[in-house]
Amino acid sequence: MAATHTTATAAPAASSTAVRRVLWTLRVLLGAFLLFGSALPKFAGQADAMETFARLGWGDGMRYFVGAVEAAGAIGLVVPALAGLAATGLIGLMIGAAIVQVTVIEPAWAALPLAFGVVFAAVAWTERRRTRALVDLLKR
Repeated sequence: MAATHTTATAAPAASSTAVRRVLWTLRVLLGAFLLFGSALPKFAGQADAMETFARLGWGDGMRYFVGAVEAAGAIGLVVPALAGLAATGLIGLMIGAAIVQVTVIEPAWAALPLAFGVVFAAVAWTERRRTRALVDLLKR
């Protein structure tokens, strides 16, 4: 009977470990994308980034702001103590990006920020205890 109990408890632990590894991999990949593929082009004034913000009617200040949020979120995703907060903030950014895609740019591309948002929600959920501990620490 003990062997059955051990086997039954080992399976959830193994799947939990697998989920954490997948989420960690996604955190690193999405962090790299946000930093190198999205934030840095905004900071550098890459032509397509400037064109997009001009199309939206937003100035350089908003381009730099969005780039800074992306960069901070990208870095926060790979810092365990900050990952939950970073993911939560990035959910908001992805909702905004999806709205902009649907209303101004290309509705079909709204699926990408929404998919990222789902990953960020999973990260925020799995890191909720660390996030709560950090918030409690900051309140003191």
